[in-house]
Amino acid sequence: MLHPDLLDSARAISDRIVSLRRAIHAEPELGLNTPKTLAKVRAALAHLPLEWREGGSTTGAVATLKGGKPGVEGHGRVLLRGDMDALPMDEHTGLEFASTTPGRMHSCGHDTHTAMLAGAAELLCARREEIAGEVQFMFQPGEEGFHGARHMLDDGLIAPMPQAAFALHIMPNARHGAFAGRAGALMASADQIEIVVEGRGGHASMPHDTLDPVPAACAVVTALQAMVTRRFNAADAVVVTVTMIEAGTAHNVIPDRVTLRGTLRTLTPRNRERAHELVAETARGIAAGYGLSASVTVTPGFPVTMCDERAVALGRGVTGELFGEGDWITLPAPIMGAEDFSYVLEQVPGAMFFLGVAREGDDWRSACSIHSPRMYVDETALPRGSALLAGCALRFLERGFD
Repeated sequence: MLHPDLLDSARAISDRIVSLRRAIHAEPELGLNTPKTLAKVRAALAHLPLEWREGGSTTGAVATLKGGKPGVEGHGRVLLRGDMDALPMDEHTGLEFASTTPGRMHSCGHDTHTAMLAGAAELLCARREEIAGEVQFMFQPGEEGFHGARHMLDDGLIAPMPQAAFALHIMPNARHGAFAGRAGALMASADQIEIVVEGRGGHASMPHDTLDPVPAACAVVTALQAMVTRRFNAADAVVVTVTMIEAGTAHNVIPDRVTLRGTLRTLTPRNRERAHELVAETARGIAAGYGLSASVTVTPGFPVTMCDERAVALGRGVTGELFGEGDWITLPAPIMGAEDFSYVLEQVPGAMFFLGVAREGDDWRSACSIHSPRMYVDETALPRGSALLAGCALRFLERGFD
């Protein structure tokens, strides 16, 4: 059984969790370089018996708690992760601790993830003598498209490797205090696509003397949608979205080229590889039909976030024990967003869970989502996140995935 007072202990340090969250929120940092955020974390945890490793290609750090008892073979080391970087956007929340840096905002909740992880460290350090094994606390920058988790793995900061890994992600438009997850694919892979349709420009009044790339580019966009619905099983989701179209310099000039940019998301490695091939095949074929050419560049992003069935069952069990079965939701389908914790889950069995942080009592369905400049977090849910992370670590070190 888990410590019956784990949730009460988390609530007892809620002021520290919230204070750290607000300090990070007010000074958001971007990308792989988040030194101020890491300094705040280290200061908040300086009184704890943690061994720190940092350096390499990022400002990421891993703090290790060595328990008072030797770990059991097979389940003696567990990792908990929180990400630290913000997004390049202005904040419009009106909060007293809103971003003080124009063009930067913690609108994906990474400030809360870091604060909840720090709270879990507090809870587990308080139980150090009872813990058999080690807990690694992974404070990671560069989740928003910068592959921070992969960099930390390549830098050797997560060594020796844990035998299980867990992470939380808040959802501001989900029921307050509820946890959600699913076995298998939780989130999609996310790759960037760029298609350049090449023609020959000229005067807009004489299109017959040109090779106009604009109609061909428009046809490519619609053909990509047909490609998805006709070449892939609808039960195994594939999403191709063109979000940018760049062409032309004046209303009466046909351009030489059109550039299309967008995103490609899949739930399986097989579909990911096949979609790469078909995007190129479709673009080139459509362009050729107009007497033009097309070049295609696919920039690989995060892989699919795959959650181990045993880790999800562990998380659900911990949720039931700490909060009650009614606070667990099994997601019926994956979410087509992407997450770089997937790099860790490629190497270590584990899971990511979602925590609803809509204002208690509000209609969470109408709340602003992540990446909104008006995103709101009900901070009273954060101690629950710290308790769940700590509970997952304790349960795994106690008996593994059994």
